[in-house]
Amino acid sequence: MGALMLQGTGSDVGKSVLVAGLCRALANRGLRVLPFKPQNMSNNAAVTIDGGEIGRAQALQAIACRAEPHTDMNPVLLKPQADHTSQLVVQGRVRGTLGSGNFRAGRGALLEEVMESFRRLERACDIVVIEGAGSPAEINLRAGDIANMGFARAAAVPVVLIGDIDRGGVIASVVGTRTVLDAEDAAMIHGFIINKFRGDPALFADGYRAIEERSGWRGYGLVPWLPATARLPSEDAVRLERPAARSGDRILIACPILPRISNFDDLDPLMLEADVELAMVPPGQPIPAAAALIVLPGSKATLADLTAVRAQGWDIDLLAHHRRGGRILGLCGGYQMLGMRIADPLGLEGAPGEAAGLGLLEVETELRATKALRPVRGRALGARFDGYEMHMGETRGAGADRPFATFDDGRSDGAISADGRVMGSYVHGLLADPSLRAALLSQLGADGAGIDYAASVNAALDDIAGSLETHLDIDSLIALAMERTAA
Repeated sequence: MGALMLQGTGSDVGKSVLVAGLCRALANRGLRVLPFKPQNMSNNAAVTIDGGEIGRAQALQAIACRAEPHTDMNPVLLKPQADHTSQLVVQGRVRGTLGSGNFRAGRGALLEEVMESFRRLERACDIVVIEGAGSPAEINLRAGDIANMGFARAAAVPVVLIGDIDRGGVIASVVGTRTVLDAEDAAMIHGFIINKFRGDPALFADGYRAIEERSGWRGYGLVPWLPATARLPSEDAVRLERPAARSGDRILIACPILPRISNFDDLDPLMLEADVELAMVPPGQPIPAAAALIVLPGSKATLADLTAVRAQGWDIDLLAHHRRGGRILGLCGGYQMLGMRIADPLGLEGAPGEAAGLGLLEVETELRATKALRPVRGRALGARFDGYEMHMGETRGAGADRPFATFDDGRSDGAISADGRVMGSYVHGLLADPSLRAALLSQLGADGAGIDYAASVNAALDDIAGSLETHLDIDSLIALAMERTAA
């Protein structure tokens, strides 16, 4: 079947969004399309239909294809948990850690499993749209590469290079990539796309031609800045730029940005609420005293992030907020931090150890080697929800006798403090449900807008696909993908 790979001149050039948009455009044309990313590095992940986990971006791209997320879509996922160490997830399952010392050899040994996943996807669709990682211009990482040219050459997949004009220097970044690649790698690239353009396209006509002349590659289009991207789930970096404040009073919800924050896309649905201002609090800043709710988010290294909370003085802010009558919600690792004690006897997230928690919930957590990965449905705060569990901890204690949620299978989840103002849950995706979001906001004295988050994401994908239909030569991209089949 057909396949096409989008690589970038660097990180954050828009690869994930363009793959998602192209997937939706092809699906809208009636093609069976599936996404693929050989190797991803992200602490934002999603549970798949086959009971594993993949990067959040590939789960979004599956939605764009109108397909169920599957572990084959992202066979290698690296989840950073320390400065030089990442948890290694292979075909959806945890397989230990990779450090800076064994990174190259470790990832190179995974190419066979990457190819197994890719071949299974190939057989299941008309076109696989593949996302690279970082940039092929990082030739110092070429040996053992499975994310860019190492995969493209192993799978004989044509590549289109994406350049980001918004950051400046796009002519040099595209032409420079051509210059540093060896001849065989450069031969895999058949053209380029210029992304994130603002203004009159005529002003870049000469630059576009210069890239074609100097690189020898053809251009497939000039994509404008896509405002609908802001309505998609967060992936690799916390969005610190929030919409400008609207007129009138708004409820302030604050979330500290932990060093190993994970699954922070849990908070994205709050941006649909006109009565809510979401403040992501960076290190060095206090948690605003005006917050009605503080959300303590997920973490890939809970004990280390708990230490960071104390180092920033955020523990003092949280306790003072509670004394003033404020509400607190802990999600996954944040839930664990709100308890009395956290223990990691096996060193699953760093050095073995334990620490006192923040003491706001009567529970204790011990990290276990078995990872819970499952979709869940149930009721919380009097409302229905759909979400998923993704954690390695087992949490018990008197506080769990006041559970936050009850699942449809009869299990309970989380804890609520005796005063009802501190809540913790292992469920990700809770706030996507408009009824549960409204129930939470009602505790803060606000009304929920009732906007369906999933519908909002799908509408954004259609908007992006429509723009790509206008600004890209999609017919030629399809033909390029199908040339591989003909060969």
